[in-house]
Amino acid sequence: MSTILSNEWPTLATLARRMDSKGAIANIAEVLEKMNPMVEDMPFMEGNLPTGHKSVQRITLPAGQYRAYNEGVNAEKSETEDITDNCAMMESYAEVDMALADLSGNAKSFRYTEDLAFMEGMSNTFSDNMIYANYAASPKKFNGFTVRYNSISTDQENRDFNVIDGGGSGSDNTSIWLVNWSPQYCFGIFPKGSKAGMQMKDLGQKTKVMDDGSQMEIYRSHYKWDHGLVIRDWRYVVRIANIDYSDLAGGSAANLVNLLIDAQERIPTTGLSRPVLYCNRQILSYLRKQIIAKSNVNLTFENVAGKRVTMFDGIPIRRCDSIMNTESTVS
Repeated sequence: MSTILSNEWPTLATLARRMDSKGAIANIAEVLEKMNPMVEDMPFMEGNLPTGHKSVQRITLPAGQYRAYNEGVNAEKSETEDITDNCAMMESYAEVDMALADLSGNAKSFRYTEDLAFMEGMSNTFSDNMIYANYAASPKKFNGFTVRYNSISTDQENRDFNVIDGGGSGSDNTSIWLVNWSPQYCFGIFPKGSKAGMQMKDLGQKTKVMDDGSQMEIYRSHYKWDHGLVIRDWRYVVRIANIDYSDLAGGSAANLVNLLIDAQERIPTTGLSRPVLYCNRQILSYLRKQIIAKSNVNLTFENVAGKRVTMFDGIPIRRCDSIMNTESTVS
């Protein structure tokens, strides 16, 4: 499977550069890309609804019919279903004592250090929810990857066919995700008529009333990030579940290379998307050690855009710290 190493579709950073002539939003988006690999990889599209995106998914195909001379065939058609994915609203405020900020000699730079903390924290929340958000359990959120790929099936027409069993049990499991990013298959969304990515607004000097009734002057900033996830074609996302973290640490781990090959073979076609593998720190460390030991030619180090990247058959492997080692067994 070959990979598209440069994004052909708009990420948050490219969209932000188009939308904000002053550069503030673009700068925030570029900072987020450095903090979160999914933000860098994921194409973002404007939703077709004010609160999300409605897609049409094809669920059956016409099979065709054999006939003999002087016999007819029945008309056929494909079948589709409508899927609506919602956007979640994530917001926060930063408040800094004006006297403290001014004391620094450069209030703007002082506040920017606080901005970075908010950007990193909200980026972590974004990444966590892309993996684990569950709309049914938390209606303020959206459905992430895990809730959509959370059981195993041998039925190739079922979404659960794209969940591969890594052989682990108990509650100390982790997962590897193969995501084929594309506006046709899997992408992020922001609400119709809004701006992409995190928005930061400097609200300036405000008077804050404390709990005891006293007051002080502060600088206040507002952060807002509306986002969601659309999977138009479930066949282009694969989860390798039930990777036992304890076995990995003990040296008797599942054969990850074989599992990665199985994940690749679940994908119907290649070349029309940007495939990326996501795993946590421990899994990536294990794979990198296999490269050094030269135990598998499929795993390599390559230079991509000036960065040294771990690859599997040409697919970049990204470290995503949101993927936990405490996942329950998927059955």
